[in-house]
Amino acid sequence: MHNPGKTSSDVPVYLTLAGVTMIWGGTFVAGRFLGSSLNPVFAASLRFLLASLALLGFLWLTRIALVRPTARQWLRLALLGFFGIFFYNLCFFYGLQYINASRASLIVALNPAVIGLASWWLFKERLGSMKTAGIVICIVGAALVIVSRNPQLLSATPDAWMGDLLILGCVLGWGVYSLFSRELNQSLGPVQTVTYSVLIGTLMLCLLAAARGELSWTALNDLGAPQWLSLAYLGVLGSALAYIGYYHGIRKIGATRSGVFIALNPLTAVIFGALLLGEQLTPTMYVGGALILGGIYFCNKPLATNAKKRIS
Repeated sequence: MHNPGKTSSDVPVYLTLAGVTMIWGGTFVAGRFLGSSLNPVFAASLRFLLASLALLGFLWLTRIALVRPTARQWLRLALLGFFGIFFYNLCFFYGLQYINASRASLIVALNPAVIGLASWWLFKERLGSMKTAGIVICIVGAALVIVSRNPQLLSATPDAWMGDLLILGCVLGWGVYSLFSRELNQSLGPVQTVTYSVLIGTLMLCLLAAARGELSWTALNDLGAPQWLSLAYLGVLGSALAYIGYYHGIRKIGATRSGVFIALNPLTAVIFGALLLGEQLTPTMYVGGALILGGIYFCNKPLATNAKKRIS
């Protein structure tokens, strides 16, 4: 007999990952907006100070005690904190000084391919033709949506190569953060792993900002309500809650299957633009959106089918 609950149990995970990528769809806009008001290192430090407070507040409200990691776990957490928080955010905020949010999101759409290939290379995870096709379809769909929304993004400014290189650094940092969390996600759990990695990354960012003399009360006093709202969005929603949701997804269905949901970022940005800003949807956007959804389906479908075969 088939077990009907086997695949349906993944539905909450899919919904959580879709929600996470909807939140992340707005972080490029918020980061670009904030980057014009604050130094990149200071902006990243503030973002993750808020994220740290939100995570510690969450642990306090839910009465979850922080466990004491082993020496080996501390090293892995430091790796995640460096690449996923410190390195990623330096590349993120500095990159958005050279290129716009649309161009940056086009580069970040490569994340599913990088995570999938690295999983295959480092951890011998079997990709298979369906999963590979799903990843490729997602990338093509995301590119269609982004380019259709902003055709000028491909016409580079003189320093755009620097921004492209920095945002590629984001892809590298996020790949490490996604792939090397496996053992910690199982032993410590997503909440503990995210909290420790965020606290370590925040400490690194604050130490760098202090060493560069960029911690400025004057800059804080000059921030208006829109900038504080952007910081709150980036820190509480885009970091604390979204990171927990993403790591929960990795723990349940793996890094490759979770990673393809990143392709939803540009699609949700376009939808919000249409709903909130009256931006017009084009036929190409509809095609791109359909490809993204189809790619996610193909990437996640094979395992569900194989699971049924194994238990039939």
